[in-house]
Parts: sequence; structure tokens; C-alpha cells
Amino acid sequence: MAEQTRTASSRRSSTRRKPKKNQIPFGLLTVAAIVLIGLWLNTRSTTIAFFWMTGNIFGYILQKGRVCFTASMRDPYLTGGTTLTRAIIIALAVTTIGFTAIKYGYSVAGLPIPGMGFVQPVSIATVLGGIIFGTGMVIAGGCASGTLMRVGEGFIMNTIALVFFVVGSLWGAHDFGWWSEKFISNGPRIFLPDIFGWFGAVALQLLVLFALYVFAERYEIKRGASH
Repeated sequence: MAEQTRTASSRRSSTRRKPKKNQIPFGLLTVAAIVLIGLWLNTRSTTIAFFWMTGNIFGYILQKGRVCFTASMRDPYLTGGTTLTRAIIIALAVTTIGFTAIKYGYSVAGLPIPGMGFVQPVSIATVLGGIIFGTGMVIAGGCASGTLMRVGEGFIMNTIALVFFVVGSLWGAHDFGWWSEKFISNGPRIFLPDIFGWFGAVALQLLVLFALYVFAERYEIKRGASH
């Protein structure tokens, strides 16, 4: 009798569900619009057209891969799963090799190393900033990339987070000179190739990432969250 009741209930619920709309036409129209806008932007600026196309491609990859730095740090504590954490570690390892190759090529050629101007001093502000930003990411439910991705999906809460993300960035940029003078500029600038050499710096970073990967994998097994 109970089985018949459950079967009848499931049938009623299935009949109440609205049939899903075919999304293929919308997808084709979206792709066509992206291409047409890219072609139009190309007549104005090749650089802007390139940014437009790569932005859409990266957005698609983020949405399908569900890539989010917040989730990679949050999921191990909430669910014990470290799949995304390990994916981020692998991404960091790949980018370490790629960017080091670019910078090393410039160094060997005697050219200014790109990105050296962004090597910021390490200070207490680095630690406090990381804690504040990490706390904000968890509360907002996404990092910068994750927030943008979910805004594209239509999440209202992430849209609100994006607004305050912009407000906070503008406020930080406005007061950055004061923070830099009082707290940041006095700290040491650490560029690993200057300390360990190019090969040593890459080897050290890859070794640390490998250790983190193994730890994350064993942590997931210990928590019983492995799939």
C-alpha cells in the first residue's frame, strides 16, 4: 500500500513539472551574437576584440569547470572534498612553469623581466589582507572569478557582492598610497630566483605544491569524502 502511494505521488509530481524548454536555439543565438560583436570590435580595435573573445572563452571554461578559489579553500572544511583544491594546485604548477619560462627568456636576453614591478614587499599587511579578503570571499560565496561567473548565471547575491567588490576596490585604490607608505613599503621584496636561482626557485615551488597536493589527497581520504 505504501509503495502504491509513493508511486502515485511520484506520478502526480512528474505530471506537474513543466517540460524543459529547448536551450539549443538560445545557445546558437548567443554564439552568433558573440562572434558578430567580436567582428565589430575587431574593426575598432584588435586588442579589444581579442579580450572579448578570450573573456567569453574563459567564462565558459569557468562555468563548466565550476572553478572557484573560494570553494577550493572552503570545501575541505565543509565537505572534506579536495577535488577542486587539487585542480587549483595543478593549475598553479602549470602556470609556475609557463610564467617562469617567459621571465627566464627575458632575463637571458638581457631584457627587463615582465611583472617585476608587481613584486610587492611582504609585511603584516599581506597577512591581514589575505585574512580579510578570504573571509569576504567565503561570506560572498565566491572569489573574483567565481563571482563574475555566477553573475553571468543570474545569481542576485553575487551581483550584490560584485557591486561591493567594485566599491571596495575603488576605496582601496584611493587609500593605497597611505597604506603603502605606512605599512607596506618597509617590508622586504622577495623574488625567489634572486635567492635560489631560476631552477632552484621553480623546483622549490613545485615541491611545495606537490606536498600540498599529496596532503589534500590524503586529507580527503581521511575525511571519507573521496569519490
